[in-house]
Amino acid sequence: MIKSKILWIVILLMNFVIQAQTKKTVVQGTIYDETNETIPFVTIGIVNKTIGTASTMDGEFALMITDNEMQDTLYVSGLGFDTYKIKIQDYLAKKDRKIVLKENVVNLETVELLHPIDYVEKALDNLKKNTLSKTHVKEILYRRAATEEGKSKFFVENYIKLKGRGPAYWVGQVQVTESRKSADYRFWKRTQWRHAVLGLNDTNPLTPNDSEHARNLRKFAWKKTGSSSYEGEDVVILEGKNPDIDWEKIILYVGIDKYQIFRIERGRSLFIYKKHNNGKVYLSYYKNQWRFPKSHIPRNLWGTAAETLEYKSEAFVLNVITDKKKMKIKPYGVDIDMGSLDLPYHPEFWANLSLPPDTKFYKRIKSELEGLYGVPLEKQFELVNK
Repeated sequence: MIKSKILWIVILLMNFVIQAQTKKTVVQGTIYDETNETIPFVTIGIVNKTIGTASTMDGEFALMITDNEMQDTLYVSGLGFDTYKIKIQDYLAKKDRKIVLKENVVNLETVELLHPIDYVEKALDNLKKNTLSKTHVKEILYRRAATEEGKSKFFVENYIKLKGRGPAYWVGQVQVTESRKSADYRFWKRTQWRHAVLGLNDTNPLTPNDSEHARNLRKFAWKKTGSSSYEGEDVVILEGKNPDIDWEKIILYVGIDKYQIFRIERGRSLFIYKKHNNGKVYLSYYKNQWRFPKSHIPRNLWGTAAETLEYKSEAFVLNVITDKKKMKIKPYGVDIDMGSLDLPYHPEFWANLSLPPDTKFYKRIKSELEGLYGVPLEKQFELVNK
């Protein structure tokens, strides 16, 4: 009897410790420059840990932490600015959650620079060395909004585990673990034969792929268009023009010390990379926007709202797992349109996730979706998802 009571007390104590460790706190704020303009797409994280997020297009961020991180240091890092660091406990004690980044003035005119194509060549040649290329798992929040005639018609979010080796390699294994979607009000309920997260690979000019987006960057005509900095390293901004497609250009932000690539701009696509604890870089944020060409639209829908269907997607990398014992995933969803997945809806999961603050764009999306038939978005999630 005494032993059983002791065991019961131990179990209660263990449960108390676990609950204390998993208590969540939201660290949130807005990033500004010294002219009081908000700064989008900068990386936010915790020093020596891999959890993190990126600021939204409105410069806002939210990061869910446990009590284990209270004594850790928050950092904010963006191209062209000094890295901002503050103890999380001190930041939470502030009344004003406004973070102002100081511009890092760079003048590369006094530095002997290589020819632009040489930076591109060295960046590509050192890609495996400079990026997180050992097998790892990214935990990704991937969201996609669909509009027709400029009005919101469908919204879907997936939480994904992506197991791979970074941009120097082909896409790895995909497991969609959580999903939620709104009611689908699209005139053309288009379904893709695969998950949209594969666009992270296809539209990235660094990665090997056989899609229509594949490009040989070594054949582009490159020129230096500016300079910047990233975490103390000088960065050269390079613009490359496709010799075969007049309108296509790609912009790379390349460090002049190790030739790491910190940012890629390609049309409506944007890739932001951040440094891992080991100094390698990995994807932190991705966005893309596209409209389907008429040739992709069923002929019987020509002249309808289907011709205006446009997708806008975002991916926030919230965590990176490098511990082999924690990398096991069960592939699911890679060959299914993200809006067609039928997974159980777990409101408690989404309530405890580091969701980025709603941007003006997403507030408009949700407002328009709710306004179509007067059904709150949360109710749509409950009704549409399992």
